[in-house]
Amino acid sequence: MENTRKQADSLRPVTMYEITEKLYRQLKIVLGEYFGKIGEELLHEGLKELHNDQKKSLSTSITSDISETLDEAADYLFTEDVLQKSEKIKRSFKKYESMMASRGNEPLNMYSLMAKMFAYISRAASLKFGKEGEEAAMEAVRRFGEERGRDIARRAAAVGEPNGIDNYLTNYDMGRSELFTFDTDFHPGEIEQSFTKCAFADQWKKDRMEEYGILYCHMIDPAVAAGYNPKFEVVHDKYILKENEGVCHFRFQMKESHDSSGGN
Repeated sequence: MENTRKQADSLRPVTMYEITEKLYRQLKIVLGEYFGKIGEELLHEGLKELHNDQKKSLSTSITSDISETLDEAADYLFTEDVLQKSEKIKRSFKKYESMMASRGNEPLNMYSLMAKMFAYISRAASLKFGKEGEEAAMEAVRRFGEERGRDIARRAAAVGEPNGIDNYLTNYDMGRSELFTFDTDFHPGEIEQSFTKCAFADQWKKDRMEEYGILYCHMIDPAVAAGYNPKFEVVHDKYILKENEGVCHFRFQMKESHDSSGGN
């Protein structure tokens, strides 16, 4: 009974608070490595834009004392201190969610807030350093993805499963909600997925931040797969964010062997 409970716990989705903390940490590390002190400034610049965005959303339905409410909103913002700890992210988000609801506004979900955080920070780096700024943002996503992939492999191992192709999706870390619409088809040695709705892409399109969001899209799935198993590859040949495509199409393939039980 106890072992069964431990196995069930190990397969619970990782919270978006934890995932957001991981992404922010890698952005902070990589921008510092690439650009030193200026990297820190870019991080702060991106967060300032995120804060302005959050404040704007909080002020849209306020009919009384706007300045008082925005001062109060400081507790709800995703500051650097908050983003370094998943529990602080959770507390801030719950306060933000409650505040929005009390004013009759629909709060953004954590997927959207993480998307905004990445877009604003990567935009700051791209505007300052051009191609090198984009490369830094993608490198942060690569490290973030590989870290998540290693965690997925550990989740599989915790229930006695190798890091083979058949155990990837069943042990995946991020929970899916109605904010994602997709089909999954299993072929010999391959998993094919098509997403027609994605919470991240929807937010980037709404904000007209496609050129920064796609930096995330180019890297994330191949990186997660590589962290899970170095022999695991992803072909991502269509993107929701690209004009005239409107779908993200993936083919997950294990190199050199089609033996789904043979993990690395």
